Amino acid sequence: MSDWALWGLFLAVGIGTFVMRLSFVELHGRWRMPPLLSRALAYVPASVLAALVLPAVVYPNGQGAFVLANPQIPAALLAAWVAWKTRSTVLTLAVGMAALWVGKYLLG
Repeated sequence: MSDWALWGLFLAVGIGTFVMRLSFVELHGRWRMPPLLSRALAYVPASVLAALVLPAVVYPNGQGAFVLANPQIPAALLAAWVAWKTRSTVLTLAVGMAALWVGKYLLG
């Protein structure tokens, strides 16, 4: 690929990215989102967080198999329970990390 073709590709991708982002800013006040879509989008952050965290908890260190001696699973379950009961982020992090450290100490 020549230098000019590469620079043209960079320019096209940059313009395309700018247009996509600008379209959301420009259409924000002009387009009304349907209520069903608005309610569905409220769950996107929680589902993305679960999709990122769950594989790291269940398959630590990139393992391909489920390991019963994994201290992350009970620590995550305990942290989820604390989060559900208290709604406190700091307490959830503290209890989850303490449970993980205790589990690693007992198993390791």
